[in-house]
Amino acid sequence: MRAVRYGETGPSSVLHVDDDVPEPHAGPGRVRIAVVAAGVNAWDWKVRSGRAGIAVTGPRIPGGDAAGVVDEIGDGVTGVAVGDEVLGVTAGGATAEHAVLTHWARKPPELPFVTAAGLPTPAETAVRALDALGLATGETLMISGASGGVGLVAAQIARERGARVIGTAAPARHDLLRRLGVIPAAYGDGLVTRLRELAPDGVDRALDAAGHGVVPALIELTGDAARVVSIADFSAHGARVTDGGEGRSWHALGEAAALVAAGRLEVPVAATFPMAEAAAAHDLSESGHAGGRVVILVR
Repeated sequence: MRAVRYGETGPSSVLHVDDDVPEPHAGPGRVRIAVVAAGVNAWDWKVRSGRAGIAVTGPRIPGGDAAGVVDEIGDGVTGVAVGDEVLGVTAGGATAEHAVLTHWARKPPELPFVTAAGLPTPAETAVRALDALGLATGETLMISGASGGVGLVAAQIARERGARVIGTAAPARHDLLRRLGVIPAAYGDGLVTRLRELAPDGVDRALDAAGHGVVPALIELTGDAARVVSIADFSAHGARVTDGGEGRSWHALGEAAALVAAGRLEVPVAATFPMAEAAAAHDLSESGHAGGRVVILVR
């Protein structure tokens, strides 16, 4: 099969298309898909560049998020059939003509493959973080990095859950946040003062989706480290960190897909690239200025 691969860590130029890669097959509890599109996440270029600290000792296919059509079903799998359109995650690389999914959900017909491919990791991470926060209807939530991949999904799902959401983002993204019902705020000095002006009745909970050392300010804002969760700052300053080690929220895949299909969750796709331009896709994601999901088209 045809796949993007790399054999050593380094810049995006280590990525190349290989036309003769052995096909994977669905083992017990797994399904294989003919991949239509693969999403690019920060983890992908962090592993490729060596920043994740993971040794690459042989050919590796990047990518963990994919959308496509089921073409092989492993033993013990129920509720899905060959020919079904799904989105999901793979541990064996998504940027290939075939991928074996470890977790998946049906893709509604209204949900384009390109959008579906950019959904799994942001949706799972956002729902896991919101559940860890224990966000309740009527509460005010502050999200640092509200226009990023995870932050934007978290903001919208929090709104669906009945919360009032304030989010920091670059000024160019403020109109997007307003359109989605999120109150925008600027980064930088004086953050706590600005947020208190936006939420005079207080901020109940806060999510750090961007890092940048903002957790102490979020703790000051909420008044309690237990009301702050970070997915990006592993020093955490007493706040909780969720990295998936405590369990994943795989139910989020189906829930988020249904919300997108119903027009109640927006997942902007900033750019698509063919497999031959996988390096450019990684570069755009790594720049931090994509302005939406980055997707590689396989078919």
